[in-house]
Parts: sequence; structure tokens; C-alpha cells
Amino acid sequence: MYKSTDKICDLMSQEEDAIQIISRFGLEMGVGDQTIAQLCTSYGVHTPTFLAVVNYKVFKQKAQLTDIDIPTLQRYLHNAHNYFLNFRLPRLRRALIEALIPAGASSQIPELILRCYDEFVEEIRTHIEHENAGMYEEHEHDDERITSKLTEIKNLIIKYYPGTSSRQTGGVASAEEGTNTYLLISVMSDLWHTEHDFADHCAIEDDILRPLRCKIANAKRPKAALLKDEPQELSTRERDVLIQVVRGLSNKEIADVLCISQHTVVSHRKHITAKLNIHSTAGLTIYAIVNHLIDLNSLDL
Repeated sequence: MYKSTDKICDLMSQEEDAIQIISRFGLEMGVGDQTIAQLCTSYGVHTPTFLAVVNYKVFKQKAQLTDIDIPTLQRYLHNAHNYFLNFRLPRLRRALIEALIPAGASSQIPELILRCYDEFVEEIRTHIEHENAGMYEEHEHDDERITSKLTEIKNLIIKYYPGTSSRQTGGVASAEEGTNTYLLISVMSDLWHTEHDFADHCAIEDDILRPLRCKIANAKRPKAALLKDEPQELSTRERDVLIQVVRGLSNKEIADVLCISQHTVVSHRKHITAKLNIHSTAGLTIYAIVNHLIDLNSLDL
């Protein structure tokens, strides 16, 4: 476990992820012999939050939530978002193109791999946009699916990328073929590191930021509300969505009828379930009938 009195240069030289971490906290090179606490203080970074991220990344050690400063952690995550969207992912795409193009125009596999990669990038972009808007619960189960897409891209290259002509020449590759092999090795390493980095990023959100936000939100709720077990009142738009759900419409159909996005429909449905503590369509139907939101005769039961 790293402590505030440890030298920052030792951390940076011993841990592979350390340089990435300090950059996301807004710290810079040229640290001299400063301790972690001294460097963090000089940049106005909350030292316990810095140590919480470092020790989580290196040792998977969860910090006490009371040690975390939310604005500091959010700045760290925001800088990580900028890194992924504006540097790592575009750079990785260029590397993929450079490594895959030598397969030749006769093969469609490089184009299909790039298409998979672009879909992966769009998923990350949506994920990050939700986070920047504070909508952490909207993609609670997206992390594993997104990282699995990167694993899929690696497997596509490993299993199906066309080999070079050296297999017909006793395994002796030309200089050009050798360069292509090195590019593929490099891009596979980049894919692995990106997968590792994004998985750690999501874990910090899931294991540190989200529990902390929930703890603060619960602390701010009146005690009466914590003990209250009665259903909360639905908003007008939530009632509109509930009516369409009871009528049997899909999320897309509800979005079209109400002129809202599917994402908004999903969000309203989660709020409805949370407020009413009713999870089944049958239960929601009963609620809608009892509360005169819909006429029983209008339903095809």
C-alpha cells in the first residue's frame, strides 16, 4: 500500500499505471524527490483521493468512502474521458488501419474488424456521455459488454486476419512482411492495454464513485422518507410511459408515440419501478387500473 509519505518518483518508476494516474489528476513530470502528499498539495489535489485511486489500481484495495473527495474523483474521471475519446481511441484506430491494410484489397476482413472497432468506440462514447451527465445508473451493466467487444476484436484478428505469403516460403518473411507482423503485435498490445485501462476506469466508477454518491444521497434524505414504504407519486410523463407499457408497447413504440428517445423511455421505466416497487407488467397493469390511469375495457387481456 502506498502512503502519503512515499516519494512520487518511486511510485512512478515502480508501477506501470502510475504515470497515467498522475496525468488524470492534472499532475505533471519533473516531480523531483517530493512525497505524494507534497506533490498533491502543490497542485491542489486531495491526497487521500489520489491514494485511493492508486491503491485500488495497483492492489485492488477499496478505500474508505470517507477518504474520498467527490469533485477530485470526478475531475480524475473527466480527464480519463478526454484521454479515451480524444487520444487513445483515435490513435488506436489509426494503428489498426496501418496494421490491417497490408491484408490487401481482396480481403473484407480488415474492413469488418474496423467496423467492429467503430461500434465499440460509439458504445464507449455513449457510456461516457451518460457519465458526464451524471447518469451512472443508466449504464450500470454496460461495462462488461463494452469490454467484451474489445476482446471480440482481438479474437477476430487472432483467428481470422489473413496471413502473409511467408507461410508458403518456409516461414521466412520479407522485410515488408516482418514490419506488418510487428505492427500487428503492437496493435494487439494496444488493444490489451486499452481493455485493461477501460475496465479499471469502470471499476473505479462502480466500486468507489457510485457507492459514495449513493451514501451521500441517502444521508441527505429525511429520516421519514427512509422509513416510508408507500409508493411515491409518478410524474405526468412517467404516467404517460406507464400507460403505454400497460398497453403492451415496446420501448421503441413508446418513444415514437410520446416523441421521446428510447433512452428516456428506459429511464422513465426504471423510475416507475423504483417508485412503485412493482416489477412485473401485470403488477403495473393492476396499479394503472386501480388508479384510473387506464380503462380496463381498452386493454386486450
